[in-house]
Amino acid sequence: MRGDADAAVPVARLRGVGKEYPRGATSVRALSDVTLDVAPGELLAVMGASGSGKSTLLAILGCLDRPTAGEYRLGGEPVAALDDRALSRLRNRTIGFVFQSFHLIPELTVLENVETPLLYGDVPQPSWRARASRSLERVGIAHRADHRPAELSGGEAQRAAIARALVTEPRLLLADEPTGNLDSATGEEIADLLTSLPEEGRTVILVTHNEALAARARRLVRLKDGRIVSDTSVAGGR
Repeated sequence: MRGDADAAVPVARLRGVGKEYPRGATSVRALSDVTLDVAPGELLAVMGASGSGKSTLLAILGCLDRPTAGEYRLGGEPVAALDDRALSRLRNRTIGFVFQSFHLIPELTVLENVETPLLYGDVPQPSWRARASRSLERVGIAHRADHRPAELSGGEAQRAAIARALVTEPRLLLADEPTGNLDSATGEEIADLLTSLPEEGRTVILVTHNEALAARARRLVRLKDGRIVSDTSVAGGR
């Protein structure tokens, strides 16, 4: 059956991926020989010190940057074979992003912010409002739909950002330090929300310095100097 076949294909597959950035006459190596499979519905945490390659790995997984070595397949699709336009369509259809700083547009209402990714997809416009409303209900802030970002608490702003990431119904959600700007109690609430998403079939990759958040994952990858130094199951992870 097709469903079984889709379940067998990793959402993300990296083979020998490297990334170098030119710097004058030389180059800086950010990633080296990274091999990783991320299964559908997996909750994966990525940790490492500053400069370990976490941000570069996230950018490649999110198709915001391309590797300079190795191969990346997103949902079985070889990313290197796609031009920028096709890559943008695949990214919009497949990936949702959650950032530490929320990145909500201050001039728009919460509902309009959540609708924004639908501007660039194949979703018919008459359904935008209903989809955005459902996404806000999913994260528990439907009552804030007509407010501006400046009127939200930090936790509400991050919930709005998660709703925006989910509105396209992506297979893969990438979260970069999603609790980093929140107090501990609010961070726990956001962690509860993010770690519940694999139960709905979403694949979630968390990049974090927060050991408590990483401990909620089913699997933990640690990076050092651009290389994976450990890839382990987490006891008690979801």
